[in-house]
Amino acid sequence: MSAAAAGRTAARLLAEAGPARWHLAVTAAAGLAGTGLMLAQAWLLAHVLATAAAGAAAAALRWSLAGLLAVLAARAAAAAAAEVTALRAAVIVQQRLRSALARHCLRLGPAWLGRQRPGEITTLATSGLDSLGPYFSRYLPQVGLAVTVPVAVLATVTSADWISGVIIAVTLPLVPVLAALVGQRTAALTRRNWRLLARLGGHFLDVVQGLPTLRAFGRTAVQERVIGEVTDRYRRGVMSTLRVAFLSALVLELSAALATALVAVEVGLRLLYGHLGYSTALLVLLLTPEAYLPLRNASAQFHASADGRAAAVRAFDVLGTAAPGDHGPRRAAPVPDMRSSPITFNRVSVGYPGRTAPVLRGVDLTIRPGEFVTVAGENGAGKSTLLSVLLRFTEPVGGLVLAGGTDLAAIPAGRWRSQLGWLPQRPALFGWSVAENIALARPDAPRRDIERAAAQAGAAAFIEALPDGYDTMLGEGALRLSAGQRQLIALARLFLRDAPLMLLDEPTAHLDQASAAAIAEAVARLAPGRTIVVVSHRDRRAWPGAGKVLTVAGGTVTEESPDAPAIGARTSADTAVRA
Repeated sequence: MSAAAAGRTAARLLAEAGPARWHLAVTAAAGLAGTGLMLAQAWLLAHVLATAAAGAAAAALRWSLAGLLAVLAARAAAAAAAEVTALRAAVIVQQRLRSALARHCLRLGPAWLGRQRPGEITTLATSGLDSLGPYFSRYLPQVGLAVTVPVAVLATVTSADWISGVIIAVTLPLVPVLAALVGQRTAALTRRNWRLLARLGGHFLDVVQGLPTLRAFGRTAVQERVIGEVTDRYRRGVMSTLRVAFLSALVLELSAALATALVAVEVGLRLLYGHLGYSTALLVLLLTPEAYLPLRNASAQFHASADGRAAAVRAFDVLGTAAPGDHGPRRAAPVPDMRSSPITFNRVSVGYPGRTAPVLRGVDLTIRPGEFVTVAGENGAGKSTLLSVLLRFTEPVGGLVLAGGTDLAAIPAGRWRSQLGWLPQRPALFGWSVAENIALARPDAPRRDIERAAAQAGAAAFIEALPDGYDTMLGEGALRLSAGQRQLIALARLFLRDAPLMLLDEPTAHLDQASAAAIAEAVARLAPGRTIVVVSHRDRRAWPGAGKVLTVAGGTVTEESPDAPAIGARTSADTAVRA
């Protein structure tokens, strides 16, 4: 990372620390107070030792010793206050960044997330941002001390003995120069380690999710070896970084020790020949190590906070990714009523990063209110992309999508989706109760509406047969339910949603014929008074009430006549094989 990039990252992190500025201000104030108390402690200790060496009575040192104890206590209190407020600032920034990252990932949508490694995003949002703690609680306070303490010590020593001040002023810059040279190497190693950790997290998540398949095909040993290799590379990378950190500490300690020894030698010689007072010599010897200590500590904390900075760079990259609709018109257009407004595609083209040819090219079509539209086509033809455009997960690269004559890009995505219902191929069911999973469509819905929606979807019978009925906890992934039952619960969400435009992405894929028939009947009950768009491989005759049929092929969309045979239709045997 270049110095300019590191500066931009630091500035962005400080900008994200807005709500924690009071804590950072208290930390800085405590550091300044600690600097002053350190100078007072050195002066009092030098005075006590010089006075005692001169043979003064213990009574004469009473007030000096009391003052020294008071300064020590105050310095400890200032250090504790700086530590506590810095830790609180770190927690606030971590929470702020984590929330911003989660919100932006939701805005980016599943189309963007599908191109990422979920394990990397999870690692970034958890342990990655957790490693920002040392940056705010250790590194930033130490950087402040590295600026104030050497200046204060240098001024104090110079006022007491200008020769020692000159020696400190000449040798002091060596420490930050050496630290910067070593820090560049450390930053490069840390970035490499972060990439390895993100890859390890993503690969491990993929292996865990696909464990049944790997066991079925006897490929677990291969993945064990892959994970072992990635883990070993990460281990070697971490050890390389630690080696550089330890060597840098040795270099900095050696340079600071030599500089301190140089001051000590010249002070000792001048004291021996009577050219320097005993009290002044003690003050200089006590303060000289303090001039180098904050710089060495800042270098050490730089290494400790390197992981946090690397994670912050990646987090800012994600936050800087434009979400769908970010480049649309600034003024929000009113949301048309989709119960009476048509949807028009006007020369719409859609492409994805990394693909030279567009998925959809020059699409012209109109979906009228109340129509039941079936979208057919082979795998990869662009059927789901068509739904993704309607869901505002994907923005067209050309053409316009009009809703009631209004450019869809001008309508706020959240307000547009409030009129949509969506059923994906594999709906997400969470480890909540059945009722809570259905209520995801309308969180404030009363229990009677939830139960009515389940009955309309045809899910009430099996839900009531569960141990606790609607209060049964499904657990992670709802694995206790069959694929058909999970789809019926997701369909119940659509009935509860009661939206005028319903989008269903192959709702009967991966189901047996009986479950598929139950879903088709439920969708037929859902259709009256709504616009339905169903992506399906099945013959359109499997969907009671289906009207318009759109065929997607070669990036284009064509409308079939009602009596034409459906392209891409599956036989019952094909369906059984797919199930």
